[in-house]
Amino acid sequence: MTDAPTIAAPAVVGFVGLGAMGLPMAKCLIRAGYQVQGFDLSQDACKELQETGSKVCENAALTAQGADAVITMLPSSAIVNKVVLDSLADHLGGAVLIDMSSSAPAETRKLGEQLDKRGLQMVDAPVSGGVKRAADGSLAIMIGGDAACVVRVKPVLEAMGRTIFETGPLGSGHAMKALNNFVSAAGLTAACEALIVGKKFGLDPEQMVDILNVSTGRNNSTENKIKPFVLSGTYDGGFSLGLMAKDLGVAAQLADVVEAASPTSRLMASLWDAAREQLQDGADHTEINRYLETLQVHH
Repeated sequence: MTDAPTIAAPAVVGFVGLGAMGLPMAKCLIRAGYQVQGFDLSQDACKELQETGSKVCENAALTAQGADAVITMLPSSAIVNKVVLDSLADHLGGAVLIDMSSSAPAETRKLGEQLDKRGLQMVDAPVSGGVKRAADGSLAIMIGGDAACVVRVKPVLEAMGRTIFETGPLGSGHAMKALNNFVSAAGLTAACEALIVGKKFGLDPEQMVDILNVSTGRNNSTENKIKPFVLSGTYDGGFSLGLMAKDLGVAAQLADVVEAASPTSRLMASLWDAAREQLQDGADHTEINRYLETLQVHH
């Protein structure tokens, strides 16, 4: 479909998954002039979307009705596959499926192959930036897929993101997102460990963060997470520890697929998996600090 027009406002966009990230992203589309028709299992999320004047659908399949594109923003590949194959695929028609979830790249490629056999188009376009940037439309978006299809959906993505990176074929966006979250989680883990050790030695944690942020140890977590969410004890960074652990597992699996040793990604996946098992359901990803504080030295 190289001659297919770009999907510009006021085109109809279906949106499945109105969670902490999905709902503000849908609102960005609405502000950009798109007609959004959404679905989520949460009645509160559906009500909030409805309050914008947008259409709320009774099920995922109905979001594809008359749509030019359908976005999925869901917790895992397994859920994406179930929603797409059990509900959406039969109703997509000429609509492009845009999976913006943090899915496993190998699973994304398998799904894409299944859809291609049915004449359906798919791109993967995961995001980075957190809830704040989802709300103001300044997300970083990594898109993988057929070049012509990428061109078609770019206006939709530009309504939600400030920087769009074309990463290559289908699945490449999800690969990049998993690797980004691996680096992010490693930075947060290292910062928390440094604070725990420094505090035990008698250093002031607030000053430690200030020093890190003007030194070579500076990273996204020291700049944006440690003081507001860790040292404050609020632990409300807006992204769940369980989802981060899932993404780290995806990164480690990716290393397996390409036969890379990647010892740090495997260590992070194991560490965060243990934290997920120990902490309460729904724990914020910044609560990795709480888990690290419970660890004891075994001589």
